[in-house]
Amino acid sequence: MIQMVDLKSQYLKIKDEIDSGIARVIENTEFINGQDVKDFRTELASYLNVGNVITCGNGTDALQIALMALGLKPGDEVISADFTFIATVETIALLQLKPVMVDVDPETYLINPDEIEKAITPRTKAIIPVHLFGQCADMERIMDIAKRHNLYVIEDTAQAIGSDYHFSDGTVKKAGTIGHIGCTSFFPSKNLGCYGDGGAIFTNDAELAEKISSIVNHGMKVRYHHDRIGVNSRLDTIQAVVLRAKLPHLDEYNNARRTAADYYDKAFANCHKISTPKRAQNTTHTFHQYVMRLNGVDRTALMEHLKAKGVASAVYYPIPLHKQKAFQGFEYNPNAFPNTDKLCESVIALPMNTELSKETLKYITDSVLEFVR
Repeated sequence: MIQMVDLKSQYLKIKDEIDSGIARVIENTEFINGQDVKDFRTELASYLNVGNVITCGNGTDALQIALMALGLKPGDEVISADFTFIATVETIALLQLKPVMVDVDPETYLINPDEIEKAITPRTKAIIPVHLFGQCADMERIMDIAKRHNLYVIEDTAQAIGSDYHFSDGTVKKAGTIGHIGCTSFFPSKNLGCYGDGGAIFTNDAELAEKISSIVNHGMKVRYHHDRIGVNSRLDTIQAVVLRAKLPHLDEYNNARRTAADYYDKAFANCHKISTPKRAQNTTHTFHQYVMRLNGVDRTALMEHLKAKGVASAVYYPIPLHKQKAFQGFEYNPNAFPNTDKLCESVIALPMNTELSKETLKYITDSVLEFVR
């Protein structure tokens, strides 16, 4: 079976470094906040060119902690995308804030800045743009909107670590380093993934960094002195070992994904029943997922066909957030999300990882076209 991800083959290429690092942690018993965690923070901050990296337990915690650091009050509104994984919006509701979902661009799948601006009210305090599937949202416009309305921006870069955003003045910044705070996940299938759960928070604001560092560790700055309500969210040292081994290869991994995506694009270019994902302007794409749209194709039947051919596929995401039972307590205009509704009905993701050979890609695309044609 050709899986969506191939972590085993990736591991075998860096096996010696990972195995020796894990053995070192077990030997020295620095399981929590060991030297590898500290070194990883420094190395990731250097890669991202950001002032502060605070590691935490997972990407969902990263979003929650970022919101906690802003001092928002119950009922304050936070705008995000309707077409994304639930964690982005779930954390807003968890903190008794009001999630305000808006529609996305139908071709790039990214949050629409025009919809953000229309959704702003006197209660709006923050925006969480999602860099979905591997490319950056229109951060230049979003930061301009935030500045004009005095709003915080938290970037959800769980799917786009390593992506570059190019500003109109020629400035280039990494995804997650543009807003006031950036958040990421190190879930195993991510472009930079560990072998369990893990996450990180980025900021160039020293005051926010101090708050975040305190919140991740029970609100402590000095041991047993709890300055604020916090949580217990730490990156295990063994996970830091894995991430340190992978970080020097991140650009290589992302380039391999782009090469695979180029193959898919070319293979499907002349098939009118398939719309390949549009590459947004001003951003590189790291293709955490390769998600295309089907036009007049029975998606369920196609997925069954691929399964029979030994090819995995998936749907990201089958149900819009505004239709999820968990958010039925909030009021949304059911007609406000036409693009999201259509995407949820038509998207399909094909295998995307760093180990896809041309032979494998040909087999996958031939299998798709065998059914679609």
